[in-house]
Amino acid sequence: MLAPSHSQDSAETDRSGGFRRYPPRMALREDIRDIAIVAHVDHGKTTLVDAMLWQSGSFRANQDVADRVLDSMDLEREKGITILAKNTAVRRGGIKINIVDTPGHADFGGEVERALTMVDGVLLLVDASEGPLPQTRFVLRKALESRLPVILVVNKVDRPDARIEDVVNEVYELFLDLDADESQIEFPIVYANARAGRAGLDPDDLADDLAPLFDVLVERIPAPFYEEGHPLQAHVTNLDASPYLGRLALCRIREGTIRKGQQVAWCRADGEIVRVKVTELYVTEALDRVEAEEAGPGELIAVAGIPEVTIGETLADPEDPRPLPVIGVDEPSLAMTIGVNTSPLAGQDGTRLTASMVLARLEQELVGNVSLRVLPTERPDAWEVQGRGELQLAVLVELMRREGFELTVGKPQVVTREVQGKVHEPVERLAIDAPEEYVGVITQLLALRKGRLAHMVNHGTGWVRMEYLVPARGLIGFRTEFLTETRGTGILHHVFHAYEPWHGELRMRPTGSLVADRRGPATGFALLNLQERGQLFIAPGTEVYEGMVVGENARAEDLDVNATKEKKLTNMRSSTADELVRLIPPRLLSLEQSLEFLGDDECVEVTPSNVRLRKAELSAQKRQTATSRKARGLAKV
Repeated sequence: MLAPSHSQDSAETDRSGGFRRYPPRMALREDIRDIAIVAHVDHGKTTLVDAMLWQSGSFRANQDVADRVLDSMDLEREKGITILAKNTAVRRGGIKINIVDTPGHADFGGEVERALTMVDGVLLLVDASEGPLPQTRFVLRKALESRLPVILVVNKVDRPDARIEDVVNEVYELFLDLDADESQIEFPIVYANARAGRAGLDPDDLADDLAPLFDVLVERIPAPFYEEGHPLQAHVTNLDASPYLGRLALCRIREGTIRKGQQVAWCRADGEIVRVKVTELYVTEALDRVEAEEAGPGELIAVAGIPEVTIGETLADPEDPRPLPVIGVDEPSLAMTIGVNTSPLAGQDGTRLTASMVLARLEQELVGNVSLRVLPTERPDAWEVQGRGELQLAVLVELMRREGFELTVGKPQVVTREVQGKVHEPVERLAIDAPEEYVGVITQLLALRKGRLAHMVNHGTGWVRMEYLVPARGLIGFRTEFLTETRGTGILHHVFHAYEPWHGELRMRPTGSLVADRRGPATGFALLNLQERGQLFIAPGTEVYEGMVVGENARAEDLDVNATKEKKLTNMRSSTADELVRLIPPRLLSLEQSLEFLGDDECVEVTPSNVRLRKAELSAQKRQTATSRKARGLAKV
């Protein structure tokens, strides 16, 4: 049922905190608040939601609940990051607070942009030591563009290296840098220790619970407003699936009321309007979806009965359908080719091997992921998949391999665009935190990638914060080299900045590859001789094939090697005949590390059990012929 509301005839604060005058028939849903929690990766969003759920009585006192309860995907728990935006709800003093937990990584920015269309305000979470980082800039820019009021929550104030005052000043500078107006800069500040479930308006005087945060939230986040008598408008902002009900459309009701069993107008993205029936209607209570007979303006709902509905479409009144604008997101900046597995070992691990299965899975991903694009290539069994960054594309490949797919994945490439007749490429804003003794080597690494220093601060703690503007292709493969040079101590994050004219050729990988020249199991005897040439990726007994990359050559050129060579047997005995072979442990690459390592003529074979590097052209003879033709100018480089 619609909750109590009051008409609004006088001045009232708008979403940005300023003043506006509603038309005489506008009304407010005082019993609902819709908020999104946005922050950089690992600043404590999901932990804060956990504490809010516990303190609002969503769980029994003796209930066994996992930490970061909203990170429900296996991949989210393994990586410790939020990948999909999810919503939950808590009740506080008769007010229902719908909370949307968003990803902090810019590669999943499509999820953030969708989430912001569902809410009326934002909790901006910032670490009390690290301060605002590139992804903080990204999510805040989206919130300010949407004219949403912001509440700043400085989290982890208990950290021994907390620098609270400096962090608050950095946030103010960030607001000014993003052209926030006066009303947006006057934001309230709450200090918190999310892990302990405590908050307060003074960092040195935290309450024993999150009551101060709830009070500020209810006071400063505006209640949803609507026009009395307006026909139904519900915006589809996300999708989910149920094994019993099929596809579920997750919507924010803008105007009117929707009822279970009601006929509604489905306003499709292509402009067609179709009548459909709402077979089931759900609202969120804590972590559960609860059946509802009807829901009104401002509510976040799940609707079943529309099997082909997609994100950005509108459910409206069949007698007076008024579609809302389709949700727009930033364009992809990185692309890679995904196709069926074409290696000699194909079909040994996976169960989904055909081109039609791969295409169907990619099309299924497009339905719920508005920031991806899938384009055809010259080959019928491979497609170009465009996304926001390496992590987003690697997560898609990782999910597919866990579902039983075998794939061949190409080297990530930047998506260029033509502006006034000139080729432009994406440039990333890169933030690095590292011990000050590594400043020289980091500067040298980024100079090779044509990065330019935008900002550098030494906090006086032995650590330095550097901000660079670097071509996106210069960052492909940079993370592994960066961690090696900083002995694993450096931290880096990057976010899309702008398109700039093509920066010319970059010297990317200074090393070549060790490439197997025949098929068979790798032997310890062969690997003992090969480890002098460079770093190996395989262990004895690993099945290899011609064209498979078995290691990294210390020199710049590729080297064809025999990794299956066996020790010759003789009838002569000596004291060293059976000496134990001592091998350096191989460097086992994860999927993300493999994608970073790839050369221009290499790809990754991905199966449920294995990740193998290989040459795109397996035949050594054909590779040699192609190289010779390029050298003589007979083939395109």
